[in-house]
Amino acid sequence: MQVSINSKRTVVVTGGSSGIGLAIAQRLRQEGYRVGLVARHSDRLRQVASSIANDTVWQPADLGVRSEAQAAISALAQDLGGIDVLVNCAGSTTAVRADSPLEEAEHAWDDVIAANLKSTFLATLAALSYLRRPGGRVINIGSIAAQSGSSRPGGLAYAAAKAGVQGLTASLAREVAAQGITVNTIAPGLIEGTEFFGTAGIPSARLGEIVHEIPVGRPGHPTDVAAAVAWLASKDASFITGATVPVNGGWRIG
Repeated sequence: MQVSINSKRTVVVTGGSSGIGLAIAQRLRQEGYRVGLVARHSDRLRQVASSIANDTVWQPADLGVRSEAQAAISALAQDLGGIDVLVNCAGSTTAVRADSPLEEAEHAWDDVIAANLKSTFLATLAALSYLRRPGGRVINIGSIAAQSGSSRPGGLAYAAAKAGVQGLTASLAREVAAQGITVNTIAPGLIEGTEFFGTAGIPSARLGEIVHEIPVGRPGHPTDVAAAVAWLASKDASFITGATVPVNGGWRIG
């Protein structure tokens, strides 16, 4: 086991080169963390890392592949001197509908499960030996889709993957609680500027309907999710584990 040797707390953010992951990395840097990023594309990672801070470190990896996940997390842990917080934000989606041809559906299902659930599993297990004890945090980014399904046809694989993330969270929280590590999930709703809602092809009329269903009257922003992550990463949240925290403006009750 290794622990942080830096005066700053450290965080590794997967999927940290854009969208919610980038907002999380930026917020935790503002909170005084030293940041490590993992994503697939080196060029994007290099640009983003330099924009966050000159001591930000990064590793490219497909986290759905065990060897790449293990190598990337190990390298970042060494660079950072240990890991205080792991944020699993990597993910992507491909439409899988009830009427999708079976062979096509299977390929898409495997891709979505690997990108969202398997990546979270592999990155977390790779990081556990480097997490601070006590005080380590694992924070997974789930989705409202885990409870409600998708807002349109095509979300079968994504909803199942994010439901799996919640189950993984609850089970792992039981196993590591005695070591002083907490494990939680944040479940965003409609978040502006993300792949899933910004470019996923939801008709503008449906987006308007969704906003109308949200009691607070607006879509979320990546910074809303980042604020919840900052809280769960803090000492104030040390008694919270195995939880799924909704960040959806009340959409489930709307």
